[in-house]
This record gives sequence, structure tokens and C-alpha cells, in this order.
Amino acid sequence: MNNNKSEAKETSRLITTDGKFSDESIKILVEKTISVTGKEFFNILVKNLSDVLGVNYVFVSKCLNIERTRVRTLAFWEKNKFGDALEYDLQGTPCKNVISGEFCCYDDNVISLYPDDKDLIYYDAKCYLGIPIYNSKNLVVGHLAIFNDESFSEISRYYSILQIFALRAGAEMERLKMEDSLRQSHDNLEKAFKEIEKLKDKLEMENQSLQEEIKTSHNHEEIIGDSKILKEIMSKVETVSLTDSTVLIRGDTGTGKERIARAIHNLSSRNERALIKVNCPAIPSGLIESELFGHEKGAFTGALTKKIGKFELADGGSIFLDELGDLPIDAQAKLLRVLQEREFERVGGAETKEVDVRVIAATNRDLETAVKEGKFRADLYYRLNVFPLVLPSLKDRKEDIPMLATYFTQKYSRRMGRNISSINEEDVARLKSYSWPGNIRELENVIERAVILSKSNKLEINEEFFGALSDLITSDDKSLNLEDIERNHIVDVLNKTNWKINGDDGAAKILGINPSTLRSRMAKLGIEKINALK
Repeated sequence: MNNNKSEAKETSRLITTDGKFSDESIKILVEKTISVTGKEFFNILVKNLSDVLGVNYVFVSKCLNIERTRVRTLAFWEKNKFGDALEYDLQGTPCKNVISGEFCCYDDNVISLYPDDKDLIYYDAKCYLGIPIYNSKNLVVGHLAIFNDESFSEISRYYSILQIFALRAGAEMERLKMEDSLRQSHDNLEKAFKEIEKLKDKLEMENQSLQEEIKTSHNHEEIIGDSKILKEIMSKVETVSLTDSTVLIRGDTGTGKERIARAIHNLSSRNERALIKVNCPAIPSGLIESELFGHEKGAFTGALTKKIGKFELADGGSIFLDELGDLPIDAQAKLLRVLQEREFERVGGAETKEVDVRVIAATNRDLETAVKEGKFRADLYYRLNVFPLVLPSLKDRKEDIPMLATYFTQKYSRRMGRNISSINEEDVARLKSYSWPGNIRELENVIERAVILSKSNKLEINEEFFGALSDLITSDDKSLNLEDIERNHIVDVLNKTNWKINGDDGAAKILGINPSTLRSRMAKLGIEKINALK
């Protein structure tokens, strides 16, 4: 309170007896405003002008539109405090003339001249002074205004000194505008860099995923055959590919589930984006969530960098969840959320990511039985089973075997620089008589071995190529289920390779699967070398 009184005494001496600014008043005003910028400058200006002039109301405004029909105050001194910002239209106010570029001064009775100005009425204004604020291009960008609830004689005499501070206000407004522009440019640049980094990460991950697919893919896009059952499957593929519906592909190992998934994606409107494949059995159980949804740096031990998950990578495209039936229950719950709500969080992250992904799943499991046994979520099963496709085993489409055999013969002949042009009828009949427990994948492996070992331009197929399973299947032993057959077949191939899994002469290569997938199947089927030798 004492400080305010002393300040009032000081400022009362800033005006001479004839009502003009003294040199001391100008000096103090300059000193108090010269070292401040931004919002603080406007605050100090209006407060000190009020003190010096002995008026109750002073404000600085800024034009809000190109037409200069509306303004908002940058600082407003209201008697003994800073008032709230005012925003108003200029029509019907003395400010309209000022913004038009005129010096406007009314020593008394200003309300009678502008009866529609509600603010003048509210503050019971008697006198008014307005000075336009110009920028460096000589355009009006706002105004400095003074009004009082008592008449203020000859207020116009302060025009020259007030014009100086109006010029300073114009320079400050322009500087702030440039700062805002630079700040916005900097923010936009930062945002662009972040977006570039995000796209870079995504492209790197997508490239890595595509490279992995190139290494492991063997032209699976081609679907060879002319059988009635295959035509029916392809008709359904063409129908569902025109939608975004989730597809569940069922079928035994080696029946071509991935080829069907690729056909659905390639025929869809999403074919400009990659089909991201997830081999569910090959992912360690502790890393499934990170693989599917990604993780933030430091989310867990070993998470040295941020990782984009497969779902985020597939945004705008399709994701193929191969052998989905092998997913653990906890991962199934998280997958269900993505299917239902199309959103997820990275491991260790709080930001919710939204994705637009078409899901294609495949399994050789009996999911209905798995649901009954509590090994697969019923709600997830129903969410996936929107459009089921059941692929036939090769033994159910034997009329396609000659066409498939010819295709694989030509494929591997070109790859190895051979000129094998035909298959004799006896070998074709032998191929058709075999039950093919490994389906198309096993047929492809048999043909590849035959191409390697054939000595003439005619394919030579040795009986031993079919493996020990031939006798097992032809004997029609009903006591063996599918897992028994798969287990015996894998053990037979492992014995032939002396239990070597990796490499061109390893069991994984012969079986046509990734080594990690083979190890996963061995663990699932309980295959160990010691047990197999007993």
C-alpha cells in the first residue's frame, strides 16, 4: 500500500502544470519500457501510461483479421489492476476510425457520439484517445487507446509522445509475430524430423521383413492346379479379397496356407502395402507381445532401442498370422483387443496406437477342440472365424499333382541350370499313388531332390525319395493320428541327416521349413534325439 502511494506521488510530478509531459516523465517511461519485451512490454506500457496521465483505462490491441474489423487487447490496465483481455468487433466504436488509420480524440461526451459501444457505457467513459499502431510495412496492426471516467481536457496534447510509444508497440508486435513464426517453423521442422524418423524406422523394419520373406519364400504366390476343389477355393478367395474381413485359413501343414493368404492380399485394395508375416511358433513366448506390438527403449532388459511391432508395420496393409493356434493365452487376449478396437500400446509405452490392418490367420490346429480344452479363447476364435477357408490335403486333389510336379521341375531346373523337360508316365503315376503326408511342401522337396540327382533331360524319381512314411501311409494304419504321422516323418528325416537341422543338407531344408520352426515343432511333438533312438 505504501509503495503504491509513493509511486503515485512520483508519477504526479511527471506532468507539468500546463498538462504537458515533462522531460523527466518521458525519461522514466523510456527507462521502464526499454529493457522489456513481449507481453511484459505491453503490460508495463499500459500501467505506466495510466500512472503518468492520471487516467483509469489504457490498452493496446491487435487486429485479428485481414479486414481489420475485430481486435483483441494484448494488455489492459483497468484502474489499479490488469484487466481481462477484451475481444470485440469495431463497428460502432471510436476504435474503428483509429484502426482505419486516424488519430481519434474526444475530450468529453464520447458515449453520446458512440451510443452502441457497450464497453464505453460499461466503463462510463467520458473521454477517449486512440492512436493507430503501424508495422514496418506501414500497415495498421492494432491501436493504443486511452479512456477515462472523468473528462480529460486537452488530452490531444499528448499525441506526439504517445505516438512514439505506439511506434515501439508496433515494432514489438512485429517482433513477436516473427518469433511466433520462427517458433512455428521450428516446431514444424521438429515434427517433420520426427515423422521422417518414424517413417525411416518403419521402412527399415518393412525392408527387413521383406528381406526375410525373400530369403524364406519360394514363389508361394503361384497357386498351381486345375481341380474342382481348388477352383472352389479360389472363387472364395476372389470374393473375400474384395472386403476387409478377417480370414481364417485351415489346413494341414504344407497345403499352401501362406500362398492363399498372399493371394487374398494381392487381390485386395491393400496390395500396394506389404503383407507382413508373423510365424507364431517361431517367436519365444516371452517376446510375442514385443514382436506383435513393439516396445519402447528400456521397456525390459535387452530393449536397447525402440522397436516397431508387426501390427504397426502392417498399418494400411495386411498381416498374416501363421500357425496362430500356437499363441499363448495371454498373447491371445492382447491380440483380441487389436482385432476388436484396432489399437494397442507398445511394451513399456503409454501412447495408444491406432492401426488399420487386415488380418489373415492360418492354423493346422483343431481350434474347436482347443477352445473346449481352454487352450484357445472362444471370443478370439469367433473374432477370427469370420470367413473360414479350409484347404484340402494334396491327397484330396491328386488330379493337380502332374501340374504341380511339372511346375516344380521347371522351377528347379531353371535355378540349377538344368534342362529337364519331362517326367515319365510311370513316375507321374507313382506320384499320384502316394498319400503325401507333407502335402505340397513334401512334393516340392521330392521334385527338387529328383532334379539334383537326375542324369538326363528326363526327371528320375527314386522310390526312396518318398521316405519311410510311404509304407506307413499305404498300410492305412488307422491307429495313427496326424501328430503321430508328423512326428514319425520328422524323426525319419532327422535320422537321415544325422540330426543335422541347419544348412542345405539339414532336416529343415528337406522339410521345407525354417530351422526355428522345426525346433519349435520338435519341442511341441516331444521329439528328442535320445528318445528317438530308443
